[in-house]
Amino acid sequence: MSLLDLSFVKRAAARGAAPVRAANDGWHSRDEAIMGTAIRVELWCEDARAAQAAMAAVMDEMHRIDRAMSPHKAESELSRINRDAGRTAVPLSDEMYGLIERALVFSQLSDGAFDISFASVGNLYDYREGTEPDAQAFERGRAAIGWRHLVLDPKARTLRFAREGMRIDLGGFAKGHAVDNGAAILARRGITNAIVTAGGDSHILGDRRGRPWTIAIRDPRREGGVVAVLPLEDTAISTSGDYERFFERDGVRRHHVIDPRTGLSPDRIHSVTILADDGLTTEGLSKSLFVLGLERGMQLVESLSGVDAVVVDAAGALHYSSGLLGSSPNAVDRARP
Repeated sequence: MSLLDLSFVKRAAARGAAPVRAANDGWHSRDEAIMGTAIRVELWCEDARAAQAAMAAVMDEMHRIDRAMSPHKAESELSRINRDAGRTAVPLSDEMYGLIERALVFSQLSDGAFDISFASVGNLYDYREGTEPDAQAFERGRAAIGWRHLVLDPKARTLRFAREGMRIDLGGFAKGHAVDNGAAILARRGITNAIVTAGGDSHILGDRRGRPWTIAIRDPRREGGVVAVLPLEDTAISTSGDYERFFERDGVRRHHVIDPRTGLSPDRIHSVTILADDGLTTEGLSKSLFVLGLERGMQLVESLSGVDAVVVDAAGALHYSSGLLGSSPNAVDRARP
């Protein structure tokens, strides 16, 4: 696959490539491992103490969200929901209620392609160990999936599971929320040029002091490879790829994106990058397009204002929404093998 330079595009996204750092005074960065992924904050601020305090505040917020929304922490609010909501309606914090409410909006918008109850099957896989459930456990988990059986009570502010064996996982949705919150923290502190990243989710404030943040979209099948280079400013981005957490057996790749209708990993797409104004939208739509497939997924993207997509399909071809390539109809052809 040849490299496609889209230097004329104003909004873009990527996973797996950090922006090129300038040596100018006033730039500061901090990296930590939180929520099971790499967290990075880079910003411009003349006051070094103010910059360090701002980055610390963002990292504190990431830790707070991890404590509340990790499925791996027994004391988290999410774990409490998964333990108790099958037996009784569980009271939710305002934050958790808002996130689940927004998740259900994306479930309806995508006709169920986005569904946080995918975890009823997803939690049965161990991608590090390369293990999957037996047929009986898989069928029980698949039968428990179904966003319409997540009973959210707006008056009592509670959630109840209406199917036995249901589980939810906010996954990247929580990371989209985290980068949005991180960017908002920086903006409140007067920071106007910054990037907050959590794995494949990023939220950008401004530009790099007069030039865009140059970001690369990685090649899903070639380590260190790049399929597109795009500038980025004032946007949120998310990339979902079948190369993030996976294992292969008998020629079949099992990865962390689950089709709620089948309980299996979709195989028609290698990666999806979504660009929009906020991280919850980019996360919800990246998973939706991955599951819906190229044609239906792009139809959904094109129906929404202020949303764009870059897709690498299973044949390795690049596809772009009209908002990105309306002025360059031949660019997609140049990107193909």
